[in-house]
Amino acid sequence: MSVKCILIILDGLGDRAHGVLSNQTPLQAAQTPVLDNLAALGANGLYHAALLGQALPSENAHFAMFGYEMKDFPGRAALEALGAGIELGPDDVAVLAHLASAHEHDNKLIVRKNKAAVKPSEAQSLVQTIDAYETNRIKFRFVPVTGVFGILILNGTVSPYITDTNLMLEGLALPAIKPWQSHTSDSAACNTARALTEYLSWAYKRLQAHPVNKTRLEQGKPPLNCPVMQRAGRLQNIRPFRQSYGLKGLSISSAIIYWGLTGYLGLDVKKVKDTRNPADDMAERLDMADQMLNDYDIIHVHTKAPDQAAHAKDPLAKKSVIEALDSGIGRVIDRFIGNPEVLLVVTTDHSTPSSGPLIHSGEPVPLTFCGPGIRCDTVQQFNEVSVANGALGLVKGKELIYLILNHLDRAKLQGIMDTPVDQPYYPGEYEPYKIDR
Repeated sequence: MSVKCILIILDGLGDRAHGVLSNQTPLQAAQTPVLDNLAALGANGLYHAALLGQALPSENAHFAMFGYEMKDFPGRAALEALGAGIELGPDDVAVLAHLASAHEHDNKLIVRKNKAAVKPSEAQSLVQTIDAYETNRIKFRFVPVTGVFGILILNGTVSPYITDTNLMLEGLALPAIKPWQSHTSDSAACNTARALTEYLSWAYKRLQAHPVNKTRLEQGKPPLNCPVMQRAGRLQNIRPFRQSYGLKGLSISSAIIYWGLTGYLGLDVKKVKDTRNPADDMAERLDMADQMLNDYDIIHVHTKAPDQAAHAKDPLAKKSVIEALDSGIGRVIDRFIGNPEVLLVVTTDHSTPSSGPLIHSGEPVPLTFCGPGIRCDTVQQFNEVSVANGALGLVKGKELIYLILNHLDRAKLQGIMDTPVDQPYYPGEYEPYKIDR
């Protein structure tokens, strides 16, 4: 029976059909003998971390995949702060921020360039000029992470329930900062919106007059004169993953959002770096998982490579990346297929279209379970269409972690209460009875 799970996440793997690929998705068009063999050996289906058609960012999708409710999600900025090693107080609000290029028109700021190339020395000089501000007893601190990208930390009477100014689109006016409609009577949210508006105006004026931006204009480069912000968040108290699902977990990943998110959930984190060779990266991560398997019940093995290729809006490049990952998986996968104690789960967090304006899209993604006792179906290929005929059907949200518990023989019979908290795994973390002497 399976007692360990290797959860392989090929980030952004799902896609749409493209004419350049004969109306196939990059995954359908790719040569993936290893993934196809896993599908043939296992049970297959489709997965969506929320509602069909809903386009999810990776952090929200992963939060659901690990079995958590969206009402408890702390916001991406707070998780990125954790991943970057930035300390947050319990009342601090974190906001993702970076410098964009904007120009004035009809008393509005029009985003000309959301992301522009910038030298490290330029980035440092620009960020330093707006890294500290205070108004109405709210303190602002801009902590750079990469270049002109960083985390804006707010301390005081603040709230994360405010709108974004970063639309991630160019040619549009910067939105006004408002409290959410559900928080219009929340003085902290209103106060935060006013303070952020003041900070934006102050920062724009300082950046507009900065010598670096004057030089960039003379050189025909767009000035980086406008902070854009999104996805505010605040840390919350949540039940750790091991207590929630009875599994000791490890995450092997290369991006700060996953370091922050999995660490926040209570998994151990193994930080790795991406190279220009996705095959080598994947093989190395799976080798690490194999070496550490005795110490963990579930190991999350993650690669961002398909998502990054899709964001370049190049279906052929994404196809090539998928083939490389298949090759990398193939170097190590036999260690797990031949291990009767291992459950292999292969899926992705969301679809990322390789053309068109969407950042992510809402189609479901392929899912394969492979291991002892699995109900093998007739699916022979691992792609968005073939797996739809599989035995798993459509899996949604936290059903994924419940299925993993089930196939690890840890599923609790509904109605049994061996602990005061209704845990989904069995036996639970119960308090032993002690004889009264």
